[in-house]
Amino acid sequence: MKYQELLYLARAVLEAHFNNKQVEIPENVKEKFGEDGACFITLTKEGELRGCIGSLEARQPLYEDVIENTINAACGDPRFLQLDEEELEEIKIELSVLSKPEKLKYKNSEDILERIDKNMGIVLKLGGRSATFLPQVWEQIPDKEVFLEQLAMKAGLGREDWKDAELWFYRVEKVEED
Repeated sequence: MKYQELLYLARAVLEAHFNNKQVEIPENVKEKFGEDGACFITLTKEGELRGCIGSLEARQPLYEDVIENTINAACGDPRFLQLDEEELEEIKIELSVLSKPEKLKYKNSEDILERIDKNMGIVLKLGGRSATFLPQVWEQIPDKEVFLEQLAMKAGLGREDWKDAELWFYRVEKVEED
């Protein structure tokens, strides 16, 4: 797996965080994943979301983005209480490495529904608000219209506002713990 080493790094970051230690980043990881990259870290516990934080734009070396987003998913997702050390054994980590987002070009809402597919992560932007769903969310919300309605509501907008929003898409390569 191309990103397996980064998944191991994410686990090491969590363990180091709870033991008040610095994580040692192997030189080969720094070299291999030193290019700027964007990722999301998703934490689940017993199959339920426990934290998910990420970056849409590459702004730092990918391995650093993994470190930052791992800590933020564990301690900074406003939807959840901070992870505690006792949960570490039960947490599964999923790493999604994002492609550069591209603006979706479309004529109308019907055209949007034609152009999007279940391999896309979608970013919705309207009136200074924005939200994204990773492609994995299609597994829970397979209906395209419902997917976009839920995304608009996640952004704090009305259910139908996706029809007037700017939409961007990206692809992910993901790796997860067993």
